[in-house]
Amino acid sequence: MTRTVVLLLIVGCSTHPSLTPPPADAATDAEVPPSPPVELGRHRVDIVTTRQVIPAGGLPSESKPQNSNNNLDVVRHQGRVYLAWRTGPDHYASPDASIYVVSSLDEQTWTYEAKFSLGADLREPRLLSIGDSLFLHVARLGTNPYAFEPMGISVAERRQDGTWTELAETYEPGFIAWRTKSERGKSYMLGYFGGEHIYDFSIKPLEVVLLTTEDGRAWKPVGASRTLLQGGGSETDFAVGDDGTWFGVSRNEAGDQTGFGSHVCRGSASSPSEWKCNHDPRKYDSPLMFWHDGEVYLLARRNVTTSGNYDLGPGPHETPYTLTAQSLRNQLDYKMHPKRCSLWRYVQSDDRIAFVTDLPSRGDTCFPGLISGKRADEFVVYNYSNDPAGEDLSWGQGQVAATNIYRHELRFTRR
Repeated sequence: MTRTVVLLLIVGCSTHPSLTPPPADAATDAEVPPSPPVELGRHRVDIVTTRQVIPAGGLPSESKPQNSNNNLDVVRHQGRVYLAWRTGPDHYASPDASIYVVSSLDEQTWTYEAKFSLGADLREPRLLSIGDSLFLHVARLGTNPYAFEPMGISVAERRQDGTWTELAETYEPGFIAWRTKSERGKSYMLGYFGGEHIYDFSIKPLEVVLLTTEDGRAWKPVGASRTLLQGGGSETDFAVGDDGTWFGVSRNEAGDQTGFGSHVCRGSASSPSEWKCNHDPRKYDSPLMFWHDGEVYLLARRNVTTSGNYDLGPGPHETPYTLTAQSLRNQLDYKMHPKRCSLWRYVQSDDRIAFVTDLPSRGDTCFPGLISGKRADEFVVYNYSNDPAGEDLSWGQGQVAATNIYRHELRFTRR
């Protein structure tokens, strides 16, 4: 959310009774409500290790982390782990933002790969390994910290000699690529158009698209149409089950006729781009989904309130009700509370999301990347956060405070 939006929300709440937020229920450590009920499926999940990666020893001298280290991605490629991340003065758009890429054999000592900067904000780095080729897609935004200005995406490729090409614009203007991934031998990109409307409270529909590629540069729709969802959805991810069923989650922050929060979706093996979705009042920011041993798991942000909901419904004095008023109210309340980066489970019998556990995280957090671990029952998660051992800042406070990148090993043990 932009700073202008925050100011507008505060002004609106002081002058319009329908926008008065409910009392904060997570203002301090002492008042943090308990976690949601745990609903385990086939596995008990243990966090085996956690350590800080950025800033930390082992980084090459060419990589210079700033105060804010947040958006990231990680991938295994030709025996090495590649990590890309955004660094800047804070969470907001800045001409000083850069994307660094480093690589490692042991995930402790890192080799410098590349730095990308355009004199404008860069974020949403996405790494994609296709055969011998490694691609980095990034979102281009503006320089105004008070606005969310999606300009489109650019791509760079790692050459065989270890150098990288310059960023080159690709696909269509205004597009934000949210996730690139390989599933069952195919490469995909999920992204969205209309992001500039999320924070202008116009409730104009967004378009989530699903694309595939063979060469990492030319993208085409998976089905007859590129459109996967229309409405309030933006950040979207999916996982594919052993029988070919697609399971998806889409952040519904902008709102639509279903309300606000998230869409919890499924598609068939025969029609993977035709999703049927349920409404969830919680907002699963930065969704990352994966399939493991018969279960669908989701890594995404958790709102630390009693209900955990993003969708607060109409205000107590809101007559007549409007989606715009509700959107303002949701945004302000969300800004006031701490967050966690959490592991969730897609309950396949009910097409709903259930809580499993929190990763060590606080304040402003959750933009996860995932790779396989050394064991078949382990995964490695890279994620950013304010100091997990520090003060439990609200999301708004955390966005201007220092954020670091951490590495977590998760073990999934059959129950």
